[in-house]
Amino acid sequence: MKILMTLMGLDIGGAETHVVELSKELKTRGHEVIVVSNGGVYEEELTSSGIKCYHAPLHKRSISLMKEAYKRLDEIIATEKPDIVHAHARIPAFLCGKLKEKYDFRFVTTAHWVFKVNAILKKLTNWGEKCLAVSDDIKTYLIDNYGIDKNNIFVTVNGIDTNKFHPTNMGINICDEFGIDDRLPIVVYVSRLDEDRSLVAKQLIKASVDIRSKRKNVQFVIVGGGNDFDNVKALVDEANEKLGEKYIYLTGPRSDINNIVAIADVFVGVSRSALEAMSAGKLVILGGNEGYLGIFDESKLAKAKESNFCLRGCQMPNEELIRDDITRALDLSNQERSNIEAFGRDLILKDYSVKKMVDDYIRCYNSL
Repeated sequence: MKILMTLMGLDIGGAETHVVELSKELKTRGHEVIVVSNGGVYEEELTSSGIKCYHAPLHKRSISLMKEAYKRLDEIIATEKPDIVHAHARIPAFLCGKLKEKYDFRFVTTAHWVFKVNAILKKLTNWGEKCLAVSDDIKTYLIDNYGIDKNNIFVTVNGIDTNKFHPTNMGINICDEFGIDDRLPIVVYVSRLDEDRSLVAKQLIKASVDIRSKRKNVQFVIVGGGNDFDNVKALVDEANEKLGEKYIYLTGPRSDINNIVAIADVFVGVSRSALEAMSAGKLVILGGNEGYLGIFDESKLAKAKESNFCLRGCQMPNEELIRDDITRALDLSNQERSNIEAFGRDLILKDYSVKKMVDDYIRCYNSL
């Protein structure tokens, strides 16, 4: 098949990584993949894999930019003549839906998250002939809010590159780059630091003061960028100054997450980042803006899977929960830690690999 992927951009983010891994594996399986977006840091990874990339301003709900993007997509579709057009966000889906009226292609969308719903936004939303949802609760959201036939929705996963995120990765040069002592415990947190994503980062910073005052050797690494970065940085600077030493390291946005995750003794986060840490054989504490589950083990699996490890419907996080779970994680015996880490890695290999994800997509495409 010839498949045209459209998404807002290719900068750091869960949906963006999802599309990159999907596109590379489809290419490996012999399909021709073309990607249209506003560009970003992951574009080089796609082009080096032999995937053609086009630019179109699909990243903003601006009438002038959307007109420009529509014209650009029109040109690309007329030239490339794809069998399937696959949209990964509301703006690309709306524009591609309009172009389907003009061209003979099959139209698929992926719902990566639950979005605000109102009468106007419903009119701007097109979920395609078939739709993929990355969790069961998103499937329910599509049925309840948009009336999509359940038979037209395929549930998939955020597929993880299990070779890239592997327990043998040692995170070469990361500790040297930031002056981190790799002989001492390291807690790593990864997320976009936007206002709607940074709650746990802030709570972790505040909890770290108490943890560090009792455990002088624990170090914290916070990874990410976004519109709340300056506020997070202010809290980091305040905490480091309060204890009179640098023990929290703020990296900003990074694309080498596999190497940063590799240095973690404990990982804090949700969604794709948490799955990547499990694939790397790390002990994971699940916590994000939408909920909190704590130290992940087999007893938490069913609840975590409902929302694709985003924890919608779980209790909300707070400093005390984070502090107590990090302390418990650091106090686990080697055997207890090993069992938890092995369970996480096995889970990813079995249910959350890129291969599993692409099998789901091929099944959806073939249904058309």
